[in-house]
Amino acid sequence: MAKLKRNMIEIVKEVKEGEIVTEKYLTPVFIPLATVYQAIDLSNDLEKNTGLNEKELIEKLLDFVANDIYKGQFTKEELTKGLHAPDAVQTLYEQILFIARGQQSEETKKYLAKKN
Repeated sequence: MAKLKRNMIEIVKEVKEGEIVTEKYLTPVFIPLATVYQAIDLSNDLEKNTGLNEKELIEKLLDFVANDIYKGQFTKEELTKGLHAPDAVQTLYEQILFIARGQQSEETKKYLAKKN
């Protein structure tokens, strides 16, 4: 089988004397097509007013990223506490875009290139 695309997310684990300690996680080697359908639905929820308030939408994104994309490598709570607030929603959205469209960030591409 051809080399399958993977994505990465970096989560802050702790802050020590002004320095952050992070951990990087890779998506599983295989992500089923059914996950794409979920990502498309979430992407549509982001683009349209579906009756969800912003907090409910973020909760759905957190749950999807932690449980459906990364398959429990970290918890929803760890993700909530480990994403830098100003970038959090964008980071979650980038994870959805990876699933829906296969788009990897430059940071992910560089990380995977070093790893291989």
